Amino acid sequence: MSPIEKYINDAEQEQQPMLKEIYQLIKEMVPAETTEKISYGMPTFYLRENLVHFGAMKKHLGFYPTPSAMAAFEDQLKDYKTSKGALQIPYKQDLPTDLITEMVRFRLKEVVEKNA
Repeated sequence: MSPIEKYINDAEQEQQPMLKEIYQLIKEMVPAETTEKISYGMPTFYLRENLVHFGAMKKHLGFYPTPSAMAAFEDQLKDYKTSKGALQIPYKQDLPTDLITEMVRFRLKEVVEKNA
């Protein structure tokens, strides 16, 4: 079991479906050499640097694609509660898979270009 799978299994029952969904979504997108770990107490995908994090908060899923991705997608984030580096997705909403997919692709491109 990966550290992220353990984190999801240890989360509250009502949080697990969205955690599993975002985990599978990201896992299918990242290159094989991406590492899964827990960093800052949250599931993290690592590719030469921290790529994205996500975590179970009391009332929402936190998605942390870094401040650069948050700035790049500012217009698409107007309907969500956000901070400089985080997107809050209430558990009662559907996971915005298209938006998360675009943000992960943005981060992959950013990391690859930075480390080229």
